[in-house]
Amino acid sequence: MRYAGILLPISSLPSPYGIGTFSKSARQVVDQLEAAGQHYWQILPLGPTGYGDSPYQSFSAFAGNPYFIDLDALIEEGLLKKSEVDTVDFGQVDETKVDYYKLYTNRFTVLKLACGRSRFDQTKEYQRFFSENEDWLPDYALFMAVKNANNGKSFQEWPLELRKRDPETLRKAKETYSGEIRFYCFLQYMFASQWSSLKKYANDHGIEIIGDIPIYVSPDSSDFWAHPEMFQVDEDGRPKAVAGCPPDAFSADGQLWGNPLYDWSYHEKTNFSWWKRRIDHCLKLYDVVRVDHFRGFDEYYSIPYGSVNAVKGKWMPGPGMKLFRALAENPKVTSKSIIAEDLGFLTPSVIQLVKDSGFPGMKVIEFAFDSRDSGNYLPYNYPHNSIVYTGTHDNQTLYAWYDELSDDDRKLADDYLGLADVPRKEKTWQFIRLAMESVSDTCVIPMQDYLNLDSWARMNHPSTTGGNWCWRLRKDEFSDELASKIRRLTKISGRLAQRNTK
Repeated sequence: MRYAGILLPISSLPSPYGIGTFSKSARQVVDQLEAAGQHYWQILPLGPTGYGDSPYQSFSAFAGNPYFIDLDALIEEGLLKKSEVDTVDFGQVDETKVDYYKLYTNRFTVLKLACGRSRFDQTKEYQRFFSENEDWLPDYALFMAVKNANNGKSFQEWPLELRKRDPETLRKAKETYSGEIRFYCFLQYMFASQWSSLKKYANDHGIEIIGDIPIYVSPDSSDFWAHPEMFQVDEDGRPKAVAGCPPDAFSADGQLWGNPLYDWSYHEKTNFSWWKRRIDHCLKLYDVVRVDHFRGFDEYYSIPYGSVNAVKGKWMPGPGMKLFRALAENPKVTSKSIIAEDLGFLTPSVIQLVKDSGFPGMKVIEFAFDSRDSGNYLPYNYPHNSIVYTGTHDNQTLYAWYDELSDDDRKLADDYLGLADVPRKEKTWQFIRLAMESVSDTCVIPMQDYLNLDSWARMNHPSTTGGNWCWRLRKDEFSDELASKIRRLTKISGRLAQRNTK
């Protein structure tokens, strides 16, 4: 089957509260996706945003982002008053941008009001939720409570007894911060309940959710704090080496991500139990999981801890198919449930790993006309078992990308698509058509490209902090007219969702 979908993060949805939420607006997006004949809605990671407001640097690999909790739903439940919400500055003046500073400063105030009025922890539903998430929720709630008590500092800067998880110190911390711990459990319960409802609405309308998970956990996360044995650390619990990417044509210094590296020998001894729990958790949240930086499972780039850039790193062997054979013990893990983000420089062993796993890899139209990229992304090379995008969250918008091409690359693109006499505003749609008509089984287009937006709508500039992850969809921008246009292209490309083929 051939499928189509749209990449649109939850944070980018219209909302009167400064950031997209699991609100009626989210359900309206589902309705428009259905009207447009789409099968997939792809989003970015749902975890709490950490350093640089990045969803790829989350405080937990399992927790949900409290910014996405629908305040209107809390008002309807009687946990908040509309007057209390209306007086808060969420940064909603600019409907096209997320103001993370104002969200961080002001949103938790109203959420704490709701928590104080709720008796959630006295319900059977919460008790079941807690029991199902007991392997991570207590550690995460305690981590956030202690973090707040230490003015938001990284756990690596906490007092030694807390950083090293001295049992008596942890016992006292649980007593001291019991109210704050309860608050973070409340947030996760509300998040899970609301997301489950939204996902069911999407599934009931024939829309499947493609989620996204980073391969690594954040250096400042409850996962790293609670389970240092899973990572390459020294006797003091500090990372021996950290993750990143080597220098290439795009970056002379490479990329220094700073994430702790897994101790794969430990994971193999446990039959990859943590990874099994993580993927199982993700397949409850999503219908399909896109695993970021898939090549790290074949070889990962190890950079000495304390380095100022990625120049002195080296490639080390990853777990390979041992991990995926272990994950396959879960019947939910199939070739259709995971997407391998296999972008960048690919060695023969990485290519073989993707093939052996059976997971579809990714193809990006923007890379096809970039002479700096050594990969061959021209559509006639695509295998059927792949996901094609015009661009990803890390790429420039299609409209701006075309303007930024070198003269030679732009001429190649013009010649390839016959764009010489095509009006400038229509050229973006020709690249979208190229992706839609490719042989890839699935095609996913970022919403910014369907809207023909310029560089201001770019989601992320890799290796930079500040000003990323901010773009938002205006109310009614995903119009009936646009949905109809997308549906027409989806249909003639043979990708119209089956429910709409009559």
